[in-house]
Amino acid sequence: MADLSFLDWPFFEPRHRQWRERVADFATNEAPRLVDHHDVDGSCSKLVAALGEAGLLAQSVVRERGGRFDVRSLCIARETLAWHDGLADFAFAVQGLGTGPISLFGTDEQRKRWLPPVEEGRALAAFALTEPESGSDVASITTSASPDGANGFRITGEKTFISNGGIADHYVVFARTGEAPGARGLSAFIVPADAPGLAVAERIETSAPHPLARLTFADCAVSAADRIGGAGEGFKVAMATLDVFRPTVGAAALGFARRALDDALDHTRKRKMLGGVLSDLQMTQAAIADMVADVDAAALMVYRAAWTKDNGAERISREAALAKMTATEAAQRVVDSALQLHGGRGVVKGSRIEALYREVRALRIYEGSTEIQKVIIARAALAAAGN
Repeated sequence: MADLSFLDWPFFEPRHRQWRERVADFATNEAPRLVDHHDVDGSCSKLVAALGEAGLLAQSVVRERGGRFDVRSLCIARETLAWHDGLADFAFAVQGLGTGPISLFGTDEQRKRWLPPVEEGRALAAFALTEPESGSDVASITTSASPDGANGFRITGEKTFISNGGIADHYVVFARTGEAPGARGLSAFIVPADAPGLAVAERIETSAPHPLARLTFADCAVSAADRIGGAGEGFKVAMATLDVFRPTVGAAALGFARRALDDALDHTRKRKMLGGVLSDLQMTQAAIADMVADVDAAALMVYRAAWTKDNGAERISREAALAKMTATEAAQRVVDSALQLHGGRGVVKGSRIEALYREVRALRIYEGSTEIQKVIIARAALAAAGN
């Protein structure tokens, strides 16, 4: 990244700058040989193995009960990886998201069994929350987990748009156990990929290819020992996990935006136009100024949320929502402006800016759409005003 001055902001400590150097070294020297965008499954498996070998997935899990994620380090990693390649960011991010519930709420036995293989890059993780009729509205989940004897459950239902779907070694699955209506009647379970009754019904192709799938569960047997947290605590587990990882989605968007801005600055200073170069034109300068403002505003929101969580806040739903909404919407504008400044080159298939245009769009949807973030933010403001 051309401008690293943000690392001097008071949000960061020296260890964060050292961490960023480690991630950047991996992204520059290791990731390019591992990424083949025509083989996303194979690329993700190779990237996870290499990230684990490099020790970079240690930030993706919390080994000790009562420990905390370093959300600033997660955000720095996602921003840095996204600047280089969206698939490298994806491979890193889903390892954390797919074991986040275990890190935050798992028993000692669950931690011992499931976290080390993920941290070491020997296993791929997945987070199975979304359903065909239940995306951002988690409380409307219909997949059910019915008691099966004294020590088990059988899961029936369907999940879709599941990252790492089809290649994961385990899924954290959210299902209705019926302790109460709506959000209070959900539980979270660890389901091995080879569990009888779990099937990959469909691989989903998107504009920016990533491993995604639709999963079906037909009387899929799970042990009560594989439930994460208590009965009916699934919504709490999901929201606490998203509190940690929503700011990191904003950080990935920030990485895409910084790359688009860097490429636009390089292009406009070289592109000959009207007897000079494109960057001489006031309209170009106005576009660049807007892009710079969007990038800095997004970075402030993302790292404010991460800093707040790292400094002991139990919940940061408002700050996380502000970070995700601001950063992803800003990144969309920045990438669009950068493409416009590239002219015809910007829409050539396979160009970096064309890839960024496809990559950035989904971030405004997954892990809670922009519209859902607005609901969270507005409700928090209304609640505060009522006190």
